[in-house]
Amino acid sequence: MDQREYVGRLLKAYCATPGTCGVVRRADRLVAAQLYQRGLPLIAVENALALAAVRRLVRPDGAAPLPTVRSLAYFLPVIDEVLATKVDPHYFQHVRSKLQRLTTGR
Repeated sequence: MDQREYVGRLLKAYCATPGTCGVVRRADRLVAAQLYQRGLPLIAVENALALAAVRRLVRPDGAAPLPTVRSLAYFLPVIDEVLATKVDPHYFQHVRSKLQRLTTGR
């Protein structure tokens, strides 16, 4: 996959992630290009987006709402965490399923 396709797919995934503003800014494009240049697998970045979204959605009752994420850079620590851990890929299928249940009520 070339840089253009990688960046496009990553930014589409970012905009679709619950809790984000759904808007791509120039800085987001630069971060996405840097992730491509670092050679990060797109699936790892997508897994990090899903994991961070679930963490933001699973909060204690009565907790104050979190502000909207307005930058792809917000996810960089979670991306690094996902890359540093040796987790069975099935775990991220579970995370994605949980995210779907949390956002659709099913």
